[in-house]
Amino acid sequence: MTSIREQEYLKVFQKISKLTSMVLDHQQVMDTIVCSLPDLLAVDAATIRLLDAETGQFVMGAAHGLSAEYLSRYTIDTEETMEIIRSGHPVAKTDVDRETTHGDQQLVQSEGVKSILTLPILFQDSIIGILRLLTRKNRTFTDDEISFSMALAEQVGIAISNGRMFKEMENQVDFMKEVQEISTLFNSSLDLSAVLDTIVERLPHSLGCKGCTIRLLKTQTNRLELVASHGLSEHYLLRGHVENEKNVEAALSGSPASIYDVSRDARIFYKKYMEEEGIESLLSVPIKAEQDVIGVLRILSDVPRCFTSSEINFAVTVAEAGGAAIRNAKTYQQITLLFNQIEENERFLTNILDCIRPQLLVLDKEKHLVLVNKVFQEVMHRSENELLGSDYHELWQDQECDAKDCPVSRVMETGNTSVYTHRTFQEGGIRWYERTASPMLGVDGEIEYVIEVIRDVTAKRQLEEEQLERVKLQGVVELAGTVAHEINSPLFAALGTAQLLEGDLEEQELIDEVKTIVRNLKEIGVLTRKMTTMTGFKRRDYVGETKIGEMR
Repeated sequence: MTSIREQEYLKVFQKISKLTSMVLDHQQVMDTIVCSLPDLLAVDAATIRLLDAETGQFVMGAAHGLSAEYLSRYTIDTEETMEIIRSGHPVAKTDVDRETTHGDQQLVQSEGVKSILTLPILFQDSIIGILRLLTRKNRTFTDDEISFSMALAEQVGIAISNGRMFKEMENQVDFMKEVQEISTLFNSSLDLSAVLDTIVERLPHSLGCKGCTIRLLKTQTNRLELVASHGLSEHYLLRGHVENEKNVEAALSGSPASIYDVSRDARIFYKKYMEEEGIESLLSVPIKAEQDVIGVLRILSDVPRCFTSSEINFAVTVAEAGGAAIRNAKTYQQITLLFNQIEENERFLTNILDCIRPQLLVLDKEKHLVLVNKVFQEVMHRSENELLGSDYHELWQDQECDAKDCPVSRVMETGNTSVYTHRTFQEGGIRWYERTASPMLGVDGEIEYVIEVIRDVTAKRQLEEEQLERVKLQGVVELAGTVAHEINSPLFAALGTAQLLEGDLEEQELIDEVKTIVRNLKEIGVLTRKMTTMTGFKRRDYVGETKIGEMR
């Protein structure tokens, strides 16, 4: 009898070994086992739960023969049973529907479960999961059945671990290729939107998930701002701030967080929105740029998912590569914005300079032109491109401007503003120019540039000369009045004496001479009266190059 039972066990063991060796995906291994064991071991249902190393909880891996409601219960078994299992020992129980210490007894009763054999799944002496065999009739598992089931569970552990290992290796190869492709896409673009869209679209596809979001930290508010998403509804995305969620806090601290069941995990805040969106599991990883965490990337699955180490490493690698690409793109964006602002400022400055009526030019320390306005270009009869970079002193070779009097040279020597006026000979005549040079200092206090403003002061110069002439004329007029006043007194005395003398003379010849004297004295009187009422005079030619003034 024993021999027959051993043969049956051997056949079952061989069949399970054959089944598990035919597939290398650990999920397929688990699905194969739970579907095959009920028939092979004469039980009604089987489940495999895997240990989530991050939370210490056993999460559903595969099941057969049980309702979704029963499988989704929160409590797997009593605390006492779970402690025994965690220590590596099997537990066989009957009449489980009558246990009063079970947290979900009502679900157990409605499912009709009577007996359960719970077996630890071990690999290299470490527990990686549990295998549960369930019957809807009371069944007492014998020591031989328990021993056989333990051996079978160890085989399952090896199969799952081998499947995991193969899947991990396969994933690593695929992920490496994917990382290379994504990195190439990152390097080919400095467009921030393109970088973000690449991440949120490629990652869910590579991991077989529903969607992905990227939130970046805003330095001004220290809040996360949603900048890209894929596969998720607007209603879900606008649910509120996520900074206080424990999984996000973990990512912001630099550590990834994998959550198998979002509906029950304390690290999730918006459980209702997750349920409405159909999200079952998520992976949250930090987005880093060098050593700084600049955001959070979350990958969301619509099926229960225990993310493997290779999947987590892949997401972390892509997030880090994305972080560098995001920073580069943002830097490029800022540089582009800065250049646009500089160009706009240059256009604004150019418009202002071109509206300035005087000539304006800016020189560097080597006295080369770096900026000129339109007026200066017109005076020089040269375009801006022709003038920029040209030597300053070459501009004045045909002008009466001594190098030692150059205001720019004085500014370079003294560091102070310098003003110089000089004249030029043009077709229209002499023109006068006032040149004012001022220094522009750098942060070190040294002269970086010199600004020179050149004003045409010809009209001003002419006005000054006219004013000088008026001053001179006024002096002449005032002098003439003074002289006339001084002459009048002796003149009138001489005239009176001559007229008296004329009446006393008897000789006609003397009388005629005195009359001539009287006539001349009267003419002098007329002249002095003109001098006292004179307001100006004009010059007229006299003899040769001599000019005389005509009183007005």
